[in-house]
Amino acid sequence: MSAAKGGKTAATPSLEAVRERIDAIDAELLRLLDERAELAHAVAAAKAAAGDVGRFGLRPGRETQVMRRLLASPRKAATPGLVVRVWRELMAESLRLQGPFHLAVWGGKDPGRTAELARLRFGAAPTMRQVAKPEEALAEARTLGGVAVLSLARESAWWGRLLAEPKLKVFSTLPCLAAWGPMAALAVAEVEVEPTGDDVTFWVTDAPGSAAAVEDALSRDGVAASLLVESGGLKLFSLAGYYMADDARLARAPGRLSGVIGAAPGPLDV
Repeated sequence: MSAAKGGKTAATPSLEAVRERIDAIDAELLRLLDERAELAHAVAAAKAAAGDVGRFGLRPGRETQVMRRLLASPRKAATPGLVVRVWRELMAESLRLQGPFHLAVWGGKDPGRTAELARLRFGAAPTMRQVAKPEEALAEARTLGGVAVLSLARESAWWGRLLAEPKLKVFSTLPCLAAWGPMAALAVAEVEVEPTGDDVTFWVTDAPGSAAAVEDALSRDGVAASLLVESGGLKLFSLAGYYMADDARLARAPGRLSGVIGAAPGPLDV
């Protein structure tokens, strides 16, 4: 086939044709978006009619399964980041319709970055306020519909407080995509944490000595651990896999004061 003027071939659509197709897709997307929003209202109404009120509707395990299914679906050009951002917004709006939903963010020395990660994870639907102390964020997580997003900053061992508050659980790492950078913050709420098939468990210990010694001790018992942060005489480790709080291997691990404070899915794009 010979090239047309300007290097185009007969199979190359014109810019006008491409724009017309985009306009048609936009119209269909809006129709489907409106239909989905209507169904979200129906879900909220059905839960209220069934008496399922007064509880936070966030289900991290369910959200993770949906996101993994979407990311595993065939695509030609939509990046994982685009898919995650769009569906996080949809999920957050649906959750907002079911009851209170609000964020408190403690960002340590980089509050702007932590706030950005909170919006990427939870969308624009929930109200959000930045707080000066991690205790303020955790107080928000104790309220109905409250989520605390806290930096993994060395200046605070806020995560150690969760040993004394079993209702509060770490349920998400931020960011949720490896492409968006290394783990920088954790999300905490009064929610049920379930295994999703590819998880990281968060474990705290007051074991003295080096982190490497603790990791070696856990490794000998079949537990792969990595130090995340150390502060105030406490160490926070990530454990590869999902571990129950009463796991015998963790009971044998070094430290007089230790425990599981939650678990989260691994990066969605790995």
